[in-house]
Amino acid sequence: MNMRRTVLLLSVFLLGCLLRGQEEITIRIKEGMPMVPVAMPAFQLDPAAQKDDAAATLYETLWKDLEFSRIFKMVPREHYSYIPAFNPGAIRFKDWASIQANILISGQLELSADDRVIFSFKVYEVGSERFIFGRNFGGKKDLVRLIAHRAADEMLKHFGEKPLFTSKIVYVSEAGNDRDIYIMDYDGHRPTRITFSSAMDMLPSWSADNEKILYTSYRNLSPELFMFNIYSGKTELLSSGGSNYAADWSPTADRIVFTSSKHGNAEIYLKDMKTGQEKRLTFNPAIDTSPCWSPNGREIAFTSQRGGTPQIYIMDAEGSNVRRITMEGSYHDSPAWSPDGMRLAFVSRIENRFDIYVYNLKSNEISKLTENAGRNENPSWSPDGRHLVFSSNRSGRYQLYLVDYDGRNVRQITAGGENKMPKWQRAPK
Repeated sequence: MNMRRTVLLLSVFLLGCLLRGQEEITIRIKEGMPMVPVAMPAFQLDPAAQKDDAAATLYETLWKDLEFSRIFKMVPREHYSYIPAFNPGAIRFKDWASIQANILISGQLELSADDRVIFSFKVYEVGSERFIFGRNFGGKKDLVRLIAHRAADEMLKHFGEKPLFTSKIVYVSEAGNDRDIYIMDYDGHRPTRITFSSAMDMLPSWSADNEKILYTSYRNLSPELFMFNIYSGKTELLSSGGSNYAADWSPTADRIVFTSSKHGNAEIYLKDMKTGQEKRLTFNPAIDTSPCWSPNGREIAFTSQRGGTPQIYIMDAEGSNVRRITMEGSYHDSPAWSPDGMRLAFVSRIENRFDIYVYNLKSNEISKLTENAGRNENPSWSPDGRHLVFSSNRSGRYQLYLVDYDGRNVRQITAGGENKMPKWQRAPK
């Protein structure tokens, strides 16, 4: 398959239009507020959609998105049997209030002869019996999951939150002797392979604009740093000589940091993407690696053995003002900065177990997110900072999992082969 056509499928934009004749209302969620109870009765279907599984896929995908959000709380479907059947033409809001719904979603689905889906939904506030907003989406039937994700993102935006459900995760998938870079939806569906090398490709990360992927490849027999452009399909060599890996793009989109042993020891380097000039940031006989930019671009977290064991450090973006963050334990690695800049996730080894921890930079408190045998590694934050993706071999082989910021709701999102080294897209600017 043509590479450009393959990767362009990752960025299909669907038609979204305002429902006319009704005033939209935006509701803001304040910090600390409880989750909003949402009811979503079965969608109204045209005859063609009634005979197709696209309707069920769209409904279940939208339900699971909202349930995952930590913003909305879905009213259990079994509670719907306590009230009369839903009639979109004559909504009985008091019935929905009686089963504790604050928000009501009404959906309608049509399926055309050429397998195109038209999905319309309206959102109401139950207590005030008022319309909040509505949208129409259209697209090919095989994009029905994307339609659901876009609808869920509209829900987030109208409650003052950033889009999440159309975000992507880049990762490494290994099947047999092949180890290549893939991109998938946040929930593990629609994986797309983007590297086709017989050599090992690893450690991918996103550019600030989410249009390029940095990764390390052994295609020239040594670990070199490459950049892949999703839209053009072009690959560019960025750094060679020695080992080059663990790259991260600055939030300002003009610089990257990475680890290289091109001058002997593993040190952290900064590369200006406009001029191509490089600057060495660390000068220490110990190994310095795993650099990660802060969201404001002013600091870099990294792992160093300069204290005798791998620990997490922070330095200013130009390499000065180095200070140690982790003080206890003998192994900490893979720092990942939360989107709000207030927390660092990292991997810690205690009694030969590898788990994900989060360090609060404001309170200096550390919380443990994973409690499972095996190795839990490579944490990466969701764009909204409420979730993380990580890799684990808890089931015997490495797969990718999601977990909420407080350690709840762990779920596996990949299966088959081995899948590692995930990186979640950043929130769009």
